[in-house]
Amino acid sequence: MRPRPPVKGRGIFSGTGLVIAALAATAAALLYPLWSYADRQGAAGANVLSAQTVTTPYGPLATQDRDFITKVRLAGLWELPAGELAEQKGTTAAVRTAGQHLVDGHTSLDAHVRTVATQLGVPLPDEPNEQQKQWLATLRAAKGEDFDRRFADILRLAHGRVFALVAQVRAGTQNSLVRDLADDANATVLDHIKILEATGYVDFAALARDLAASPTPVPSPPVVAPSAAVPVVPSPAESYSLPPAAASPPPATSSP
Repeated sequence: MRPRPPVKGRGIFSGTGLVIAALAATAAALLYPLWSYADRQGAAGANVLSAQTVTTPYGPLATQDRDFITKVRLAGLWELPAGELAEQKGTTAAVRTAGQHLVDGHTSLDAHVRTVATQLGVPLPDEPNEQQKQWLATLRAAKGEDFDRRFADILRLAHGRVFALVAQVRAGTQNSLVRDLADDANATVLDHIKILEATGYVDFAALARDLAASPTPVPSPPVVAPSAAVPVVPSPAESYSLPPAAASPPPATSSP
């Protein structure tokens, strides 16, 4: 019997198929790690966002919301005693009136922020931070018109920084309690900005420069005579106290 001749093209077809299969396997091996990495990256990002945002009955509570609550408390811890100093040491009726607005406004706002913090489980500080303590020491050391100018400059710049933060939080928060607190803080801070400017001691050129210079409100000190410098020794009469963060009185029903 004569042997069957080979079928033309079978060997070529078989070789091409092997090449195609090998290329497909290589492509899959290269692409799979990329897909897997992308999936892991997406999952990691979602986990980070989840860790930063807490679910509450009043809506999601983001990191920015918690920071805002803390900063409102800190503002009251130093601006209220600064207002008391202005009531005691201000040389003009306008400065003393500004001090009264600070005392009234932060007494009410502090009660509100402590209530919100309790409802949302946010821990609060019980004393000003180091920078705020330095501002208070500066005001305690100043006398006469030097005090008036320093009081207006420091407090106006600090309120300008806070005002921008309040607007940012109010625009983006998803938490109803934080929105209410931001509304209260906005009204309080705006009132204080206006009453500080009404003292006539705000240096708007220096204010604009300092606002643009750094995120930390450190105003340029006014030029004073050497005789105006006094030791930084707080007077017992200038001491102050606020309720501890654990207390939670209901927020005031009216804006200062």
